[in-house]
This record gives sequence, C-alpha cells and structure tokens, in this order.
Amino acid sequence: MDSTTFGAKKSDSNHLTETATIVSFPDLFTQAEIRELAKAAGYHVTEIITQRRIIKSEFGVGVGKAEELKNMVEENGSKTIIVDEKLTSSQANNLSKVTHAEVIDRERLILNIFAKRAATVEAKLQVQLAELKYEMPRARDEVRYSVKGERMGFSGMGETAVDVRFKALRRQMVFINQKLKKARTQRQLQRAQRQKLQIPFISLAGYTSSGKTTLFNKLASETKEESPSLFTTLSTTTRAVRLFDSEVLLSDSVGFISRLPTYLIESFKSTLEELNLADLILLIVDASESSESIQIKLESSFDILKQLGVDQERILLVLNKMDLAKRENVDVLEKEYAGHGFKTVRISAVRGDGLHRLKLQIKESLKTETKNENQIMRA
Repeated sequence: MDSTTFGAKKSDSNHLTETATIVSFPDLFTQAEIRELAKAAGYHVTEIITQRRIIKSEFGVGVGKAEELKNMVEENGSKTIIVDEKLTSSQANNLSKVTHAEVIDRERLILNIFAKRAATVEAKLQVQLAELKYEMPRARDEVRYSVKGERMGFSGMGETAVDVRFKALRRQMVFINQKLKKARTQRQLQRAQRQKLQIPFISLAGYTSSGKTTLFNKLASETKEESPSLFTTLSTTTRAVRLFDSEVLLSDSVGFISRLPTYLIESFKSTLEELNLADLILLIVDASESSESIQIKLESSFDILKQLGVDQERILLVLNKMDLAKRENVDVLEKEYAGHGFKTVRISAVRGDGLHRLKLQIKESLKTETKNENQIMRA
C-alpha cells in the first residue's frame, strides 16, 4: 500500500501547492495551530472563518455558515476547505457539494502530514495503519455514495457492499499489524540488550516544533533534519551520548500536538512506548511562546504521556529557546510547575546555552531514579 493512500497529498514539501480556507474556533491559539498544520500539509491559507463550535448538522457547520463558505471560496479561489474538527464522511461530502471545494477535517489533515513526513518503513506502516483506522467509521458513508443506483448496495455474493468494504479494511489492518509486530519484536530485542548493559535510557519528548531535534543534535553530535515545520520527526532515533564520566542512550521521537486522535497514538504505540521505558524523559518546552500557548501545549503533552503510562517522577521540564523568551514569563512558569513537583532547567539548544546545567540535572535525576528503584526493590 502506498503511503499516500486514502487522500494524502503528493506535494513538494518546499512549495505551497494549493490554496485553502479554514473553519476554526475563535481562540487565537487554535487558529495559529491549524494554520501551521495546513502549511505543513502544503496549503496556502487564504482565509480563516470562525465558529464557536462545529455542530452535528448535515454540513458539520450551520446552513448559513455553509453558504458563507461557498461565497468565500468563490471569491478567494480556495480549492480546499479545512475544518478544524472531526467530520463524518457524509458531512464532508455535503459541505463539498454546497461549496464546490474539497473538504477535509482536522484528522485527515494530520494524516496527510504524517504520510508526507514518514521516511522509514516502520513509520510508513504506522501511518497506513492510522489511515485504515480513520477510514473504518467512514466506510459506510463512502460505500453508500459509491453504490448509489445499485439495488440496496448488495454485492453479487449476497453481502452488503459495506460488509465487503469493512472486510477489505480489516484484512489490510491485519497485514500491516503483522509487519509492525516484526518491527516491534526487533525493538524489544534492542531494549533487552540495553537493559543487559544497564545503560541509562533518556528520551526527548514535547510538542512538535519545540526544538527536540535541535537539542538531540547538540547532545549527540548528530545532524538530523531540523525544521520549524510540524512533525519533522516521525521515527525514533537513538544514540549513545557521553555524559561526564558515564554513557547514556538518548532518543528522539515524534512530537505531540493538541487533540491528537487516540487511534494515531495507538498506531504509533511501538514508537511512543519508548517514552514509557525511559529512565528519564526530557519534556521540551518552547519558552519563547505566550503563557497561554505553553500551558495548552504542556497539558496536551501531559495528557499523551499519561495515556502511555508515564510517571511524573521521570519527567524533567526543559525550557528551551531562552534566547527568545521573556524572563519574567519563565520565572512564573518555573514557580508554577515547581509547585506541582516538576524540576526545570533553562536552555537554548540553538546557541548551546545551559547545556552544562542540563547535563548536571540529568545526572542528578538519574541518581534519584536509581535510588527510588533500589528502595522499591528492598520494599
């Protein structure tokens, strides 16, 4: 199966190939995020129209809003409408008919980005699995649209077209899961080898575009691709790093985002579960952003880590981009999260500021983690 199956766009990542109008929510953070997602997918956003909530109507938006969108895309020439929420297949089709534009929802947009960014065989398989999970609940509507004019949608074998479609999707899921199982087995063997060597394992986590890969490159003397675009990293990279008088393993992984679909987390579980097995997680924060943005992004990150079963005790907050941050805002942030039991360290991964302090804090945190484990074993 091609990684662009189910509507992912084959576009040059260096050029914005299509224009799009966005339907989003009134708050500025949400609008900024969906604009960045659209840009990462290869769209040039011509306009953003807001609605307080995406309603359960036949269009996903109000009738008046659908008419407004129709007039808007006629005026600005948008070929695509991006709705910043989950839509059913019928809602997307209905809105497309009214506006005469392609309609995609937030989840489809994220999947398109993942399909474009996937580079390794495992990442491509994980994206394909997520694509299939996205399609499953939409299969009924899709079949109904495709078999109009046929007798009640029955196939020649006496099965409904929906059943045939579902079975095809399930077969594909089984096939991909089998391939991913092999990759997961290999990853488990690698973990077992690490455990035998008793080398501490550190994983970088954080919101997409927080500077994880930049920090990884600095600490591991690597040259992984760094980009302000969302989801540059989709596969895990692990390297041995010298930390004063000892060696640790450092891993970079896929970035987080708000309202990340559960099935997408599940599809990338073999990659993301590295976080649950790490001795220490460096949760990278872009400290140069507004307090509101930092709060939302941290809550999203904590939510995903919680879903993966990560203990708070193993998280070290790394406040990155201090060369661009307002000191007073960072002071407030540190005080707030210290009250919740989090340790923090300030750095600038780009300039290398604070990396010595970070290494010292990592060493201290690993000692604390080892001490806690020994106490648990004695108990």
